[in-house]
Amino acid sequence: MTLSELIAQFRTLAFDKVEPYLFDDDSVIGWLNEAVKEACIRGQLLHECDDVDICQIAIKAGQVKYPTHPQLYEITHASLELTSINGGKRTPVCLVSFEEMDKADRDWRDDQDKHRLDPYFLIQHDTYVRLSRPTDEIGVLHLEVYRLPHKMSNDDDVPEIHLAHHEHLIDWALHKAFGVPDSEVFDLNKSEMAEQRFTNYFGFRPDSDLRRITRHDVPHTVKPFWV
Repeated sequence: MTLSELIAQFRTLAFDKVEPYLFDDDSVIGWLNEAVKEACIRGQLLHECDDVDICQIAIKAGQVKYPTHPQLYEITHASLELTSINGGKRTPVCLVSFEEMDKADRDWRDDQDKHRLDPYFLIQHDTYVRLSRPTDEIGVLHLEVYRLPHKMSNDDDVPEIHLAHHEHLIDWALHKAFGVPDSEVFDLNKSEMAEQRFTNYFGFRPDSDLRRITRHDVPHTVKPFWV
């Protein structure tokens, strides 16, 4: 569905087909763009491995911290391209958390020898990534990621997600529309029902703590203890 078709469908379901509209086009477009972003976050719908701006980071000698692209949401795979490793071939880098690095080696922040032969590790933060230690040469960090969508603005723009998902985006726009604190349009029941339909289809939004603890592959085990 194009953006204009989504807006028309929204107006049909919101009983807002007669001008002057209760909800202006700019607001509806904003809600629909927010819906696509919510869907991508909840369902991890956009996987990226080709966009150079998002998936490649230039590595500098002696530097460990690098900002990530604003559209990058979650890293699924990382590899390091350095001449000194495998003759310049990409070498997988293990994604870990600060907590896991501390468990493995509490002194890793101080032990920053560039010439060590053990593997590199990568820690993802909200807005940057950090190598476990600096390199002694330039290179490239290659990423495969889940990303956020591009915004729609033109009538013929289409959501980047699969066509099967498009009609369900309108539920989020209805949720936001009927949640506007205006006596003419506010309807808490309609707003909550639309949000629930959206959640039933795309799932719950992960909170920041859940995102943090799932950024690395750690076996989930039950640790026994004595009482």
